[in-house]
Amino acid sequence: MATTSTSAWPIAIAGAGPTGLALALALHRLCGAAVAPTVYDPALALPLPDGRAYALSAAAQALLARLGVLDRVPGQPIAGMTITDSRLADAVRPAYLRFEAGPEGPLGLMVEGAVLGAALRAACEEAGIALAAHGIREASPAAAATRLALDDGTEVPAALLVACDGARSRLREAAGIGWAGGPYRQQGVVATVLHALDHRGLAVQHFLPAGPFAVLPLRDGPDGAHRSSIVWTERDAEVRRVLALPPDAALAELEQRFGPERGAVSLAGPLSTFPLSVGLARRFVAPRLALVGDAAHEIHPLAGQGLNLALADVEALAGRIRESVGLGLDPGRPEVLRGYERDRRADAVAFAGLTDGLNRLFSNDRLPLRVLRDIGLGLVDRVPRAKSALARRAAGAA
Repeated sequence: MATTSTSAWPIAIAGAGPTGLALALALHRLCGAAVAPTVYDPALALPLPDGRAYALSAAAQALLARLGVLDRVPGQPIAGMTITDSRLADAVRPAYLRFEAGPEGPLGLMVEGAVLGAALRAACEEAGIALAAHGIREASPAAAATRLALDDGTEVPAALLVACDGARSRLREAAGIGWAGGPYRQQGVVATVLHALDHRGLAVQHFLPAGPFAVLPLRDGPDGAHRSSIVWTERDAEVRRVLALPPDAALAELEQRFGPERGAVSLAGPLSTFPLSVGLARRFVAPRLALVGDAAHEIHPLAGQGLNLALADVEALAGRIRESVGLGLDPGRPEVLRGYERDRRADAVAFAGLTDGLNRLFSNDRLPLRVLRDIGLGLVDRVPRAKSALARRAAGAA
C-alpha cells in the first residue's frame, strides 16, 4: 500500500469508548495529516452510557492533557485511601492500611465515564476525525492493506485495524487470537451515591468475603450534593437477589456495605451491573491488526487500573505509528505491531496477575487467610518505603 504527499494512511478503530476515541485523537495530534483515523461503532448512534467512573493515574491525566481533553473533564482529586477487611455483619471495620497524597500530588483523579466520553467525542468532532455509526463485520488482511466489510454493506481499505471493541472482541476472535482466562463468579455493581457528609476526597476499599466494595469520591453535583461512585463486587446469585428487591430494600443492602462514615445515603440513579472476568490475549497483534485496551487484557476493577492500562496502550501504539509514518513507512507493517506488543505485554501480564491474586486472596472468609492478609496489610502500613511503592503501583505511577 503506497502513500504520497497528498494521501494519508487510513487507520480504522473499532470501538468508540474512551480508549478508541483517545487513540483517534492521539493519532491526529501526533501524526497530523499523515494518517486518517476513522472510529467505527454502532453505539455512536446511542446516548452515552452512564454510571461508570474512572480513577485516572498521573500518566493517564498527562496523556489526556496532551490531547486537549483533561481541562474539559472536571474531576475529583483522590486525597487518600483507606483499606479495610471485615465481614459484612461486623460492627467495626478496622483500617489496616491508609494512603495519603504526597508531594507528587493526589493518588488519582476521579472522573465520570459519561463526562469523559462526551469530552473525547467532542474533541474528535472538532478535530475533524471521522466517526462512523457502523460496525466492522469482517476484516480481510493482505500484504498491502486490510479490507473491511462494514455492517452497512460497504467495503473500505485500511493500513491498520485497531480493535478497541472490548473483552469480548469479535475482531480478536475472527483473527484467531486465543484468550487465556475466564469469568469470575462475580459481577460488578456500579452506581452514583448521594450522601449527607463531605467525603473530603477520600476513597475507601472495603474487602468483604464476597469481594471488594469501593467507595470513590466524585465532585459535588451542581446543586452541591455530596457524591461518590461505588464499585461493588458481589457473587452472581447475590446480585440477582439484590436487583430483584424493591428499591428501599436494595438501598438497605447498599447502606449495610457503604458504612456510616458519610451519613445518610441515597441512589442518584439505578444500579448497573457488568460481569467480571480476567483474561489476556495470547497475542496483542495479528497481520494488520492491533488489540488495545480490554480487547487485549481484562483485569478485575479492584485496583481501578483498567482504563489506565488502556490509555498506556494508546500512547504506545500511537508512538509506534508516529515513528513509522514519520519515515514515510506503512503504519501497519509487522515491525510496528511487534514493537507495540513488546511495549505493552509485560505490564498487562503483571497487572492481570496482581489483581487476580488480590481478588482471590480477599474474596473469601477463611480464617487463616484473613489473619495472614490482615497482618500483611498492617506490616505494609508500618513500612514507609513499601507503603509508598504500593501506593505508586496502585495509582499506576510505577
